Amino acid sequence: MSVTELRVGIIGLGVGEAHIAGFEADPRCRVTAICDIDASKLAEVSARHADARTTCSPEELLDDPDIDAISIASYDDAHAAQVLSAIAAGKHIFVEKPLCFHDDEFAAISEALTKNPDVQISSNLILRKYPRFSRLKTLVDKNELGDIYYLEADYNYGRMEKIHQGWRGTLPFYSVTHGGGIHMIDLLLWLTGQRPVEAVAMGTRKASRDTDFSFNDTVTALLRFSDDTVAKVSANFPCVYPHFHDVVVFGTDGTWRNAPDAARLYRSRDPETQPELLDDPYPGSFKGDLIPSFVSSLLDGGHADVSRADVLDAMAVSLAIERAAATGKSQAIHYH
Repeated sequence: MSVTELRVGIIGLGVGEAHIAGFEADPRCRVTAICDIDASKLAEVSARHADARTTCSPEELLDDPDIDAISIASYDDAHAAQVLSAIAAGKHIFVEKPLCFHDDEFAAISEALTKNPDVQISSNLILRKYPRFSRLKTLVDKNELGDIYYLEADYNYGRMEKIHQGWRGTLPFYSVTHGGGIHMIDLLLWLTGQRPVEAVAMGTRKASRDTDFSFNDTVTALLRFSDDTVAKVSANFPCVYPHFHDVVVFGTDGTWRNAPDAARLYRSRDPETQPELLDDPYPGSFKGDLIPSFVSSLLDGGHADVSRADVLDAMAVSLAIERAAATGKSQAIHYH
């Protein structure tokens, strides 16, 4: 599908409202319709975006031939079916993470995208837009840290109430890896430029055992890459700690470590040598900041900051981690 003006529908008006600004940053975009299953939320957001028609039915937007692209920011368990409907309708897709919850959904989405090569899909894996992590990517690409051999990426959510009081706790299944850790997975793949081949993982719900939440609230995984690089990735939702992306990258010539005030770049093992402080903004970006590149990829050609392959690769790793935590066995990572 080739378009010169992009007509967009937004499904889900929590974080989805930030998507509106992301799309309308390009004058060639028009958000023509917005949707939320909560009528009061829909009315609240509509009051700020009066030009968009409203509906409580996601299917109405997915079936509308006058909508070119769909932004999916509904509850996580609705993503897979809505993505599949959008692909079948030939609509481009910007989807909040995760793409899906289960392996069969992933296989169906991958097959549908293969059969519909003109449909473009991107996802809101927003850590790539954080200036501090962008600077880290530049350091890695310039070999400033030497040969990277070990990385740690911990998603310390620090918001336990989100899983036992919010909508996440009402779902028939919820994965903290799919819902949070996937940000760290994508960061690892983006930084290294590689795809891991194997995952081992363990999970616990010890912190939430006295609540109604019945799934792991914390999952830690080890990933092995084909060049023997190793990475640890975790999703820790109930931690008594402010929300933070704890990232460490170890290379043969240097180490980069994130901290709330500034990142530290260590170039020496000498304890008397102070690290260089890198105070690039953190987070320094907004929920809709990946959307302009997605729009440009549709209207101008080229690639979105998060490509179709990026979306699928991160999901493949997340699914392998979920399988490893559930079975207690090492899992090969199956890419599509």
